[in-house]
Amino acid sequence: MSRRTLLVLAATTAAATPWPALAQGARKPSVVTTTAMLADAVRMLAGEQVTVEALMGEGVDPHLYRPTRADIVKLTQADLVIAHGLGLEAQFRETFLQLARRRAPLLAAEAIARDRLLKDEEVADKPDPHVWMDPSLWAVVVRTVADGLAGLDLTGRTKVTPDLAPALARIEALGAYAGQVLGSIAPERRVLVTAHDAFGYLARAYGFEVHGIQGLSTESEAGLRAIEGTVDLVVTRAIPAIFVESSVSDRNIRAVIEGAARRDRRVVVGGELFSDAMGKPGTYEGTYVGMIDHNVTTIARALGGAAPEKGMSGRLTG
Repeated sequence: MSRRTLLVLAATTAAATPWPALAQGARKPSVVTTTAMLADAVRMLAGEQVTVEALMGEGVDPHLYRPTRADIVKLTQADLVIAHGLGLEAQFRETFLQLARRRAPLLAAEAIARDRLLKDEEVADKPDPHVWMDPSLWAVVVRTVADGLAGLDLTGRTKVTPDLAPALARIEALGAYAGQVLGSIAPERRVLVTAHDAFGYLARAYGFEVHGIQGLSTESEAGLRAIEGTVDLVVTRAIPAIFVESSVSDRNIRAVIEGAARRDRRVVVGGELFSDAMGKPGTYEGTYVGMIDHNVTTIARALGGAAPEKGMSGRLTG
């Protein structure tokens, strides 16, 4: 059965089958997001006013994830669907087109002004979607999510009132902490080598040079030339540490470390960073603030900067 047929069937089921609590007006509005970062934004803003579920959880690569039959049913039955956009959910193109016939998903990151977006150097006219790495850009996304929640038209049910100010204050504090600890790294050591190129916005915001062995999307494979080029970089620049990612294979990072060792240069894994997915649900690192706190604290400590072991609020577990 094709995905298009599944969408039609799911929409028909959603229209024909009333929710059990709908007649009493007791059901909370339901929100389905593609990524866990967006679901966390909904929780920050609306708390218990809504139910929210992310399709992609811990360790899931959004570039490669394909919606399942169960996902399609959830998307068609939701009161609000929030996606990231900017090409991040590459395998959702057809699904989003079909959903738009009934109710278009809110593509939250596409509210960011185009002149603030980085470009994918490998694909013409394609932006870098990893905007959550810069808290100032993520604040734009959170504002857009708040507008989407406030605009829900749910007859017979209480209007959602997003609590935007505290959410933005937490993100602003996170950005200030990131600037402080990353700014403590010596300028010559501000070179961030990772498995794929997900940290461009962090690099731009905090004065780093970034090198991802793969491109912006993990759909591409890193060839021998890319790995050898990275080995040359870490040896020539005497980079002490490079980083693996929670949602990307560490194969290429290990190859670079081995290549540097053959040239008598010791390079270590500076830690595991959260790139395209947050940490384990229910943990501090399983929130947006915890995710970025973990990343910048780990980077700063590995590259010789000054950062508290447990992060900006003493809550890091790793």
